[in-house]
Amino acid sequence: MRRSFHAALLLCLTACSPAWADDASPASTVQVSVSTQELKTFTIAYLEQTDDKRYDKQRMAAQFLGQPLGRPYAGAEMALKDSKFHGQPAGVSFALQKAEGATPADLIKQVETLQGEGVQFILTDLAAPMLGEVAAAFKGKDLIFFNISAPDDSLRQEQCQSNVFHTLPNHAMQADGLVQYLVAHKWKAVLVLEGPAPADKLLSAAFARSAKRYGLEVTDTRPFVLGNDPRERDQNNIALLSGGDYDVVYIADSDGEFARNAPYQTLLPRPVVGSGGLNALAWNWAWSRHGAPQVEKRFGKQAGRHMADVDWAAWMSVKAIATAVQQTASSDFGKVWDYLIAPDTTLDGAKGNASSFRPWDHQLRQPLLLSTQNWVVERAPLQGFLHQTNNLDTLGFDERDSHCKF
Repeated sequence: MRRSFHAALLLCLTACSPAWADDASPASTVQVSVSTQELKTFTIAYLEQTDDKRYDKQRMAAQFLGQPLGRPYAGAEMALKDSKFHGQPAGVSFALQKAEGATPADLIKQVETLQGEGVQFILTDLAAPMLGEVAAAFKGKDLIFFNISAPDDSLRQEQCQSNVFHTLPNHAMQADGLVQYLVAHKWKAVLVLEGPAPADKLLSAAFARSAKRYGLEVTDTRPFVLGNDPRERDQNNIALLSGGDYDVVYIADSDGEFARNAPYQTLLPRPVVGSGGLNALAWNWAWSRHGAPQVEKRFGKQAGRHMADVDWAAWMSVKAIATAVQQTASSDFGKVWDYLIAPDTTLDGAKGNASSFRPWDHQLRQPLLLSTQNWVVERAPLQGFLHQTNNLDTLGFDERDSHCKF
């Protein structure tokens, strides 16, 4: 018995005592802990307009095709969790800081404060005019504004600014994606119905450009009005508006109210695309490939709703920043900037094709999901639409089409 006791004691001393000389010793564990505690905070700012009409509760509740379902801050929050360890090679940990203002002047003051605190990367949930004014106030500064909610082509063309990067696809990209699908199906005659809002004119102009680019014929462009005033039946009744001969109806309706009633209401049995029926989107919750279901699931847990285009753009912006810091092992502004626009940089947006920023206008190349409310019909660029360097540049402004002058 005594021998058994001594043997057991010897075994315990051998097996249970700490391995002080091992590489995985408490000393190295303490070093990891100390290293974690010494991480510097890398703050990414999030800038939004107070009482932004684009996020009116009634409008979001209607769930119009391609429009926001909520503020996209949730997308940035999710990306921060996804990128929890990306900053460690550079000795930083990421944090989000939200700021808001009612006017451009208010927002400029907020950015000045953020800049004074060392913030250099700012997600901007602002309409195009406000974003343009804010970004112009910091021309030449070490700041990057990530546009997550303004699809206007002007921000990528004549009004482009070198300190603005765009993760949200613009109108030209969306129109090109739709037109590729129409061409592939030989639906070459298009009736355009255009709303009265200035934003509606931007949509129809983008579609007209794409139709010309890919050889579609716009048979007519007819104005519509919202409402059911019987005195305006010629302009608010889809059956009366849709007479004639055509293959498909394109609707330019930035509000979404008219377009949602158009499918199955046209005089001829024809497909409806654009603001209703089928559209080219940055994201659709029904996309089931390339890790998208996992992204959607995490976002649903974060926000309690489906992910929409602006949410994806916010998520992608934070992810792009974090990836740049991880891959360069640096939080230096110049190194991050260079990585973002490097020709060999690739970013994963859970949509298949690797994304990257175009150096000539800082728009993020990306595939688009040709979607209905609850299904992804196809992914653009479609097979057969080729480009000499990157097929994603068949969507939107190619370098030779660009009017952007940094």
